[in-house]
Amino acid sequence: MIWLMVILHVFIGSTLAGSFVIAALAMGYDTLTPILITAAAGFVVAFPVSWIVAKQLYQAR
Repeated sequence: MIWLMVILHVFIGSTLAGSFVIAALAMGYDTLTPILITAAAGFVVAFPVSWIVAKQLYQAR
């Protein structure tokens, strides 16, 4: 299940990080620090999300 979570994190993490950066840019935060913070936040938030998705997929087998 761990490998499934890692593979899912690649996709979910990039999607959430990109979405968070777009949201920061839409709110007018267009300097480097807010963009890096929101990208890192999306990367971190993706860990529990990918664990939940991997758990659901593994149980569905």
